[in-house]
Amino acid sequence: MERQLAKAYEPAEVESKWYRFWEEHGYFRADLGSAKPRYSIVLPPPNVTGSLHMGHALNITLHDVLVRWKRMKGFDVLWLPGTDHAGIATQNVVERRLAGQGLHRTDLGREKFEAVVWDWKEQAENNILTQIRRLGCSCDWSRKRFTLDEGLSRAVREVFVRLYEDGLIYRGEYLVNWCPRCSTAISDLEVNYEPAQGHLWYLRYPVKDSDESVVVATTRPETMLGDTAVAVHPDDERYQHLIGKTVVLPLMNREIPVIADAFVEREFGTGVVKVTPGHDPNDFEAGLRHSLPILKVIGEDARMTAHAGQYAGLERREARKRVVADLEQQGLVAKRENYSHNVGHCQRCDTVIEPLVSRQWFVKVKPLAEPAIKAVERQGTSFVPDNYARVYFEWMNNIHDWCISRQLWWGHRIPAWYCNACAEMIVARQAPVSCPKCGKTELRQESDVLDTWFSSALWPFSTLGWPEQTAELKTYYPTSVLVTGFDIIFFWVARMMMMGLRFMGDVPFKTVYINGLVRDEHGQKMSKSRGNIIDPLQIIDQYGTDAVRFTLAVMAVPGTDIPFSISRMAGYRAFCNKIWNAGRFLLLNLGETGPVSVEQVNQLWESGKLELEHRWILGRLQQVIAACNENLEKYRFHEASNELYHFFWHEFCDWYIELVKPAITGNRDEEAQARARAVALYTLDASLKLLHPFIPYITEEIWQLCPHDGPSLMVSAFPEGRADWIDTDSFREIEQLQELITAVRTARAENNIDPRRRLALRLVSSAEGTRTIENQRAMLLNLAQLKDIEFVPQLDGKGAKTAHGVAKLAEFALVVEDALDIQAEKQRLGKQIARLRDDIEKLSAKLGNADFVQRAPAPVIENNRNRLAEAEQQLRVLQEKLDELSQS
Repeated sequence: MERQLAKAYEPAEVESKWYRFWEEHGYFRADLGSAKPRYSIVLPPPNVTGSLHMGHALNITLHDVLVRWKRMKGFDVLWLPGTDHAGIATQNVVERRLAGQGLHRTDLGREKFEAVVWDWKEQAENNILTQIRRLGCSCDWSRKRFTLDEGLSRAVREVFVRLYEDGLIYRGEYLVNWCPRCSTAISDLEVNYEPAQGHLWYLRYPVKDSDESVVVATTRPETMLGDTAVAVHPDDERYQHLIGKTVVLPLMNREIPVIADAFVEREFGTGVVKVTPGHDPNDFEAGLRHSLPILKVIGEDARMTAHAGQYAGLERREARKRVVADLEQQGLVAKRENYSHNVGHCQRCDTVIEPLVSRQWFVKVKPLAEPAIKAVERQGTSFVPDNYARVYFEWMNNIHDWCISRQLWWGHRIPAWYCNACAEMIVARQAPVSCPKCGKTELRQESDVLDTWFSSALWPFSTLGWPEQTAELKTYYPTSVLVTGFDIIFFWVARMMMMGLRFMGDVPFKTVYINGLVRDEHGQKMSKSRGNIIDPLQIIDQYGTDAVRFTLAVMAVPGTDIPFSISRMAGYRAFCNKIWNAGRFLLLNLGETGPVSVEQVNQLWESGKLELEHRWILGRLQQVIAACNENLEKYRFHEASNELYHFFWHEFCDWYIELVKPAITGNRDEEAQARARAVALYTLDASLKLLHPFIPYITEEIWQLCPHDGPSLMVSAFPEGRADWIDTDSFREIEQLQELITAVRTARAENNIDPRRRLALRLVSSAEGTRTIENQRAMLLNLAQLKDIEFVPQLDGKGAKTAHGVAKLAEFALVVEDALDIQAEKQRLGKQIARLRDDIEKLSAKLGNADFVQRAPAPVIENNRNRLAEAEQQLRVLQEKLDELSQS
């Protein structure tokens, strides 16, 4: 097999090749017959409303990092994909498309409209699944589900009927949030409250048979047409004399009572409030308590109804103007104030919602919520970060019944039928043939559909075959982790917890990892109106999937939003190129080296023949392996990816490869060359495995060309760290040599000396430092571009122009002869001296702090004292050199 990579990495060609290879070989598939430990995740199903955004890209990437890592760790992994029918959202998309053709859904009728939506679903789903594949996601596509497929529809009907039979689903007249645009009820969670500048009108209501009047304050004067009482607080002394009396409702000339109820806020307005049970949630509850009539003066089309009298037919905003004008004409507006308040908008279409009394279906949630609360309290399910458990508890402890019916055509139709003959209602798993009460066969099904989140709440177990007790259900439920955004903790996470515990007797997932939201680089929410939407496919085409995935992982700090930056993307594309170039160099210089096993490297380690640089890189590799595994176990994707980035680029590429180039490419010592090639290949192989969950394509391409064992990187074993390969002495020596080499390079650069020009170096060092440098003389000569190294008793700079510096190993003078710019050298030394003085000041202040000295561990104090002594010594040396230059 030819071991050669192209000069440049071309993502598109590599990505399509390897994704097809993985899928064709069945590497994504879970294996029910496996004896391996299980790891299962269900993909949060994207809505079939169009295409994925960067938030999806983040969520899907984090999923794939976990499942690839666990697969390589020896688990049988199920990552179950699918899509959500997204009732109201998808219906809105299709209705807008129809409107562009001058059509409304009623022009088609329900059956034809549903057929149009199914066509859209196929188109949108294909687009979404293509995007998921482009992101490199290793889902088990053989198990793909859709929330409206036959199996999930059966599960939905079964859950509905069981809850109904258990008395937990009921139908009744209640106040709901109504969207006039979508023509449906929506849940509290589907209402976005936005601040608005409006007015507070103070209206006079005459007290019957009296010259007195009460003044009520309202932000919605048009709803006063539906008032059926005014209310005061029972303890408000100002209005005790009015309780039980009657006022005359202006414009309608209707008598309504004055009631006492503790829901009244005495500090709001005048302390007297109008009660409109048909259009306000608090008033609705008060109306039930006091048996008040409920009048619906605003209809489902946001126009005034017949109950509004002379205002019937007016749009609600126009009605407000007319009502206020008429009240002013009658002298019944006491005053008007500017007022800022929150107004509810439909989450889907942004229309101002209308609280309306409507006959709807509800779930009694409290009996379902109680076990779900206990499950998290007892750590049956844990949140990461754990502060989101408080958010979960806050909502669950204050939960209200869930309105589950929607006046839509797209979705799970409620399994209830009505007899046209006797009005009997039948709730059943299958369509009944006849009425069980009267025997007639003229039945009609409920026209409403279920809230999308009802079917989504069943996703972890319905997708595995429930209500059948399938092998998949027994094997993969509960799932291992749910990765999702904080914005759907209430919509989805809480409801899955309730349904999973109710119907499976166990939590649906052991851990809930909350990822942040992806925002633009300025921290703004991405939206079409702001023009800052980023299409994942466009940046994949530009930068490659691996760069996109790695950028998202590096920025995925738990629980915090991600300011997504294209410049960061370019930086991580450069990282991918770095990996490619490192692989290409080693492949060109491996000779006949075959696959290198852990056992072979261990033999080299135990032989005692491994050079310093090999002991160092192998030890650092073990630390990185341990850190990567630990960070992924704790869902610290950003720390794992950062650790890998810095190790591979700054240690493996920038230092190790440069250190071993002479041995790998030379031919003077065949044994040293074999050791260098073996350790370099082993480290590259392990690094590719560590990186693979984050950047699967480029790692597979390089690995396949390297000598290796096994059919694919994605099913190879993830590295396990070996503590016995960690040699801390090698870390210290390499760190000291790196510092010295870097200081010499800096002296060159700051004096504008050609980096290829070989110079002589004079050193003053301790006995230990001298031994270290002598042992690694070849390394220093090579990496610092030196022609000679000379140890001297002191550096006086006589007889030659020199650039000076200080490192832990030695003081040095770089003999630059005619290349030295005296002025530049003085400036360089001045900057170093300033930095040292700053360090000395900070360290002295810390050690002079009695509280720090008393509290800090002894090794920490000793370390700070040593650093202070070193800095003071370096300052003396550099100051002497600067003084010498100033006198020359």
